[in-house]
Amino acid sequence: MISLRTRDDVTLAASRRLFALAPDAQATARLPVERVERLIYPAGFYRTKAQNIITVAGRIEHKYGGKVPDTVEELTSFPGVGRKTANLVLGLGFGIPSICVDTHVHRISNRTGWIGTKTPDATEIALMDVLPKDLWIGANETLVAFGQTICTPGAPRCSACPINAECPRVGVTRSR
Repeated sequence: MISLRTRDDVTLAASRRLFALAPDAQATARLPVERVERLIYPAGFYRTKAQNIITVAGRIEHKYGGKVPDTVEELTSFPGVGRKTANLVLGLGFGIPSICVDTHVHRISNRTGWIGTKTPDATEIALMDVLPKDLWIGANETLVAFGQTICTPGAPRCSACPINAECPRVGVTRSR
């Protein structure tokens, strides 16, 4: 929840501060919203995220007995939890095959021509048809790292890309 529109280093530091003080749903639900705001700042939209974190923690505690639910439907019913976050929880938290699609996964999957979709939700569904299920969980981490270093948004580093010769570079107008 903290990671949405927030750099990874900021998300990691904010998460560590929060979990050091509140390691479970029960402890998190009892924190004042102002305290959570201070713990996760400077994450983007930290005020809204703080309120959502407390609300979700309370629901996990009261409705689910302190256990995080393990379906996309239940997870996306929480405020501030979309398909990306739900799939990340399923894959990394439960080992349930799922494809977490963020901006990097969406961009690279389309740029390489693996799929041709307009939205991250459509990308998730399309990737399920083209990626072997045993690669679903790890796809996000691999493609995020690749998207941050090689296949960047504005001017990808095609000269350093290991699939340069096979890549159709869909939508690429400028590269390095």
